[in-house]
Amino acid sequence: MHYIPQLIVDALLLGGIYTLMVIGLALSFGVTRVINFAHGEAVMLGAYGAYTIALVSGIDPLLALPLLMVIGCLFGMALFKVAIEPVLKAPHVNQILLTFGIGLVLQNVAVMIWKADERSVVTPYAYSSFQFGEVFVPGGRLIGFGVAVVLVGALFFWLRHTEFGRATRALDEQRDAAVLVGINVKRMYALAFGLSVALGVATGVILSFIGAISPFMGFHILVKGFAIIVLGGLGSIVGAVLGAFLLAFAETAVSYYVPNGTGWAEAVAFAVLFLVLVLRPRGIVGQAVAD
Repeated sequence: MHYIPQLIVDALLLGGIYTLMVIGLALSFGVTRVINFAHGEAVMLGAYGAYTIALVSGIDPLLALPLLMVIGCLFGMALFKVAIEPVLKAPHVNQILLTFGIGLVLQNVAVMIWKADERSVVTPYAYSSFQFGEVFVPGGRLIGFGVAVVLVGALFFWLRHTEFGRATRALDEQRDAAVLVGINVKRMYALAFGLSVALGVATGVILSFIGAISPFMGFHILVKGFAIIVLGGLGSIVGAVLGAFLLAFAETAVSYYVPNGTGWAEAVAFAVLFLVLVLRPRGIVGQAVAD
């Protein structure tokens, strides 16, 4: 029982990062109805972008974050126009194979540029910690959590209080009505996809200074991301937030209370994905996976 306060803190910090990791994936699917299997590689490229900038110029990852997000958004919009838009009306399996192939290409490009060695960005705050009674708060994770909260909050504000944000919500909630009132559908699709990539890049920037990064990290991120959005409900941004914290608490509890729990925690995402698909395909909020 004495582990509970520490467990809660660790799970909350992890849940914030998971939220940022998947909220873009939920946004792009909710708007375009295309499941982006290359989202993990967007996170990976963000991590390596922060690593490269720090290595070449010594700029802190947090200072490089806005620039990397802008580059990620523009790259995502261009990728959508060139590769995704032509298959919008194609069968889902075609879209899956396309985005999966894009992910493989990006992964191999990363191997050619940065090799397969694990890297990380060393910052003064990455390995710092704070103690409150018997609870330890890792400095790097706390900063990552703070950045995630700011970016997720900014996304919700944008969706509710800006013209483009309201148009994005309209496409998600009432697609036919949005078309009838004159919303430029393809432009909003590209914008949503670009924002999704930008949020993935931001997640990678955070991961660059709180853990090891490699060209192959995208697969593990993708598995956890799908477990979260299936748990929350495909296409639901609110569901993605709930799913992120639920998975974070489940993984943290397993790592604390199950023998060799750190290894078993990685399997939690697979277990959650399986159970939700069998017991509640619609997740907590959102539509059925098969819809």
